[in-house]
Parts: sequence; structure tokens; C-alpha cells
Amino acid sequence: MDGSTVTGKTVAEHLVDYLERRGVEHVFGLCGHTNIAVLAALAESPIDFVTVRHEQIASHAADGYARVMGKASVVLSHLSPGLTNCATGVANAALDCIPMVVIAGDIPTHYYGKHPHQEVNLHADAAQWEIYRPFVKRAWRVDRAELMAEILEKAFQLAESGQPGPVLVNVPMDIFSQVIPSDSFDRLRGNTRALKKPSLDDETAREIVSALAGAERPVVYVGGGILLAQASEALREFVEHMGLPVAHSLMGKGALRDDHPLVMGMTGFWGTSLVNQACLNADWVFAVGTRFKEADCSSWYPGYTFNIGAEGHDTKVIHIDIEPQEIGRNYPTEIGAVADAKAALRVLTRVAREMYPDGFDRSEKVTEIAEFRTAFKARNEEMATSDAFPMMPERILADTRKALPDDAIITTDVGWNKNGVGQQFDILTPGSILTPGGFATMGFGPPAAIGAKMAAPDRVVLSLVGDGGFGQNPSMLATAVERGLGIIWLVMNNNAFGTIAGLQKAHYGLTYGTTFPGTAAAPTNGPGYAEIAQAYGAEGVRVSSADELLPALQAAIASGKPTVIDVAMINNPTPTTGHWNILDIYSPDRDVSHVAT
Repeated sequence: MDGSTVTGKTVAEHLVDYLERRGVEHVFGLCGHTNIAVLAALAESPIDFVTVRHEQIASHAADGYARVMGKASVVLSHLSPGLTNCATGVANAALDCIPMVVIAGDIPTHYYGKHPHQEVNLHADAAQWEIYRPFVKRAWRVDRAELMAEILEKAFQLAESGQPGPVLVNVPMDIFSQVIPSDSFDRLRGNTRALKKPSLDDETAREIVSALAGAERPVVYVGGGILLAQASEALREFVEHMGLPVAHSLMGKGALRDDHPLVMGMTGFWGTSLVNQACLNADWVFAVGTRFKEADCSSWYPGYTFNIGAEGHDTKVIHIDIEPQEIGRNYPTEIGAVADAKAALRVLTRVAREMYPDGFDRSEKVTEIAEFRTAFKARNEEMATSDAFPMMPERILADTRKALPDDAIITTDVGWNKNGVGQQFDILTPGSILTPGGFATMGFGPPAAIGAKMAAPDRVVLSLVGDGGFGQNPSMLATAVERGLGIIWLVMNNNAFGTIAGLQKAHYGLTYGTTFPGTAAAPTNGPGYAEIAQAYGAEGVRVSSADELLPALQAAIASGKPTVIDVAMINNPTPTTGHWNILDIYSPDRDVSHVAT
């Protein structure tokens, strides 16, 4: 389609033309009477409409797609219940800074205030768009057809620039169907598709490099901003030249390969003793693309992960982020700079090579990291090779890592498959792990794998998910089967909302409302996930002994078919070395965290 000279097209048709010109290949969503005009236009377009059975599946799949593609994904939603169903996935994307443009149908403008079918107007007329105000970067309501073009342009530009995130374009259904000339869209044809991002000046770069060069115990602390900026290679070059050890947040996992000699691991509540102790003792913390969030910082308590700003400690912070509000939000900052991570690191590397052409050799720290890794793996060896059934979570992760190629894409959910993966599972290709961080949304992983596989059809995609998370939206299997997406869903089945069950057991001595009937090995009334998969037309495998898992994974990868592998797991908690403030709230006088249930 090409609307450059054609007049008399509907707004919906112009919208689809616009999306084609932006290079949009997929739109995720679900139909409703308010958006079928757009679907009719998409039917004549090379853009692929990815229909799902629940709008939350659409927004999570679009989230996964955007993370792999590195650009804004597009969601098409119906009004009211469609928009609220979609909201959890959009909020998840918002808290993880994932660019997304949500286009939603709404009631016709001539029915404003009359309370037509499905309108949300209990407190204000024509107010559907306000539902998204707390978490999108901006929400527009298109009140005139002639404004559609410039609103779309602003929407994509805002979603992808600065700190990325979702936006909402709310369109009354009569405006979708209104016929307008192409003039307003034609004016935008020459507009840039991407803004140039801010970098560092050389003077600031020299100040930063000098501070790190003079540091005795420096630590680089990176977050998800490295991955959003696609700055992994720039980070590697800088830390290797300066010889700087690297710690990362949960969302920063995979910023560098986990087996890189300078990578210490994840910080915070589920971090290891090596990385938490290194951050505690640091004289300079060089933070890039991170927000210093609660779980990553042990609820900001001194003495667990960071001593920044604590009395009697001299840790100083250099903080680079694309969003000014993040700098100094949780810790005092010595040097703060607003810049794109990739651009900044490139300048820093160039300046560092000019100032210190021979670089820095911190071989003692490299040896310390290597020795810790060896000892940590040795401590886990018994669990990682255990023949116990239901399986130990460490064995599940170890066998999964053996089965997967280095560039496989992993989607996690919540619980062991998120916290344990962050702590114990090596990511060997930067950007190949997709995790729900800020919102920690149960049910993210399975549909996010759909978006990831559509973005990277030639790569192995595996969703590590608990039975609680998988049960949230199993209908995503229908979409995977219909599209022949060879995704593997590995259900780590402890027959419970396991992390919360362990927390409740530790503090209250019971598991009321957190576990399901029966056990993971022999559920009395629980769902058979393998059989559910088969009913949807996917492959379904129920593992009945520990030595069956690795061959099942290898067979699923070789088959290229959508496959659910249901494996019973003992509900042991992920080991912790940091702190979480909720422990003090539940048991202020006891040193207790999670326990096995």
C-alpha cells in the first residue's frame, strides 16, 4: 500500500500505510468491534496481524518482540475490557523501559457521555485513555482525524527515544472509518525515523577515566540500559582496557557473557557473596544504565550490597543514564552524566586509550573471580547432578544450559526461573535473556517467547516458567501452534506459587493459598500441562525421572515443534546473601528468609 498520492482513504487505511513505511512487520492484538476497520486494512497489507486469545498475551508477546528487535512493537486493542486485559503486559513493558505503541479502539465520538456499550465513563466521559496514564510515557486521544498522522509520529518517536517505553494512541472507532486526504501523512515522509542520542564530551570523559584509573577498588555496575542501548560490545571494550570488574542488576544480566573473566555476577538479595562484598568494599562504583532498584540493592540497606552514602564509608558513584531522573534517585552521586550508554562508552574507551594506552591489568581480581566461580559451582555440584525426583531446581537449570546453544533466547517468569537463573545460569550471548524485572509479572515468560521467536525465527527460544506462571495464559499455545513456532516451554512444576509459599512458610509456618492440591510428582486435581499442550496441537512431554530431562530438551530442540516439557521440581528456595526489607516487616526479630515447602 502507498498513500502518497491517493486521496479518499480511511484513517485506518492511512494508519496501515504509515506502519508499512515505518518498517513494521507484525502487529499483535485481538479483534473487537472498535478496531475491525484497522483489521480490514491490515488484510490487504504485508504486515502480519498476530491474533491471540487474550490481550495480555498480545502485550507480553509484543514486549518480547521489541526486546529482541530493539525497536518499538505495535499492539492493536479493543476498547475497555480489551484495553484492561492488555494493561498488565503494557505496564510490564513500561517498568522495563521497552518501547511499544498501543493503538486502541474506542467508542464513537458522537456517543460521548451517553454510556454506550462497553464505555468506561463512571467518573468522566470519554476517559478510557486515562486508564493507562500511570504507566505509559504518554497517552493520546485522537479527537480529530486530521491529527492522526502527527500523533502517530510523536508516539513512535517518544516510545523509542530517551528512556524507552510504551505509549497509547486511543482512537474512537468513527475516526478510524473517517475518509481523509493523505496530506497530513505525506508531510511526515521526510521526517527522521530515529533521533541522534546524547553522548559525553571529552572533558567529562577524562574526569571519569581519571577517577577510575586512580581507584583502588573500582566496580562497574550495569543495568538493563546496556541492553536497551545495544552497548554490550562497547562495555566489553571499556572494561577490558581499564581492567574493571563488572557487577550487574537482574535486568543487566547478559550485558556481557557470564563467563567473561571480569564478570562477577548479580547483586542484591539473590546476588552472590562475591559481588555483594565487592560492591560493599568499592571506593568507586561506575554505574551505567541502572536505576539501583530495591531487590538489586538489598532494599538500600547498608552492609548488604552497597555502602554508598553510609556513615563511615567512602564509596563514590559515577552514574551515566539516558534519563536524568534516575541519577541520584537512590544514592548520592559524585559525577552524573546524561548520555546514551553506547555513545558514552565509546567516548570513554577512546579517551581511556589516549590517556592510558597500555591499559590496566587487575589480574588479582580476575583470579579472585575465577576462584569464586569454581568454588560456587563446586558447592552446587551435588544439587546440579542430583538424581532426586521431583528434580532439584539446580539440576533443571544445569541440564537446560547443557542442551541449549550459546545464542538461545531464554524468557524467564518469576521465582526460581528468574532469581535462580540470575544467580546460577550462564548467559553466553549478550541480550539473550528476557526477564520481567520492575513489574515481575507472573505469566510474562510464555507469551514473551512468542514475540522472541517471531523476531528471531532461526534461534532456539525456550521459556523457563513455573506452573503458576504457565497456568496464567496457556491459550498462547494456540497462537504458537497456528504459526508453527518451535518454542519450548519448560514448566518447573512445584505445584505451588513456590517463592511465595516458601516466604509464607518461613514467616507464618503455613502455606495457605500458596500451594495447590497434591504434589508436583502426583497432583490429585492439578492440570496435566503436557496433555494441555497436546490438546492445543503442540508436543507435550511429562518427565518422570531426572535423567529424562536432558534427552527431552534435546529432542524438543531437534524437532522444531512447539513443545511443553512438564518437570516436577522440589520447592527449595533460591539461596540469598543480600537482604529484602519485607523480611523485617514479617519477622522483625528473626533472621529468616524463605524455606523449602
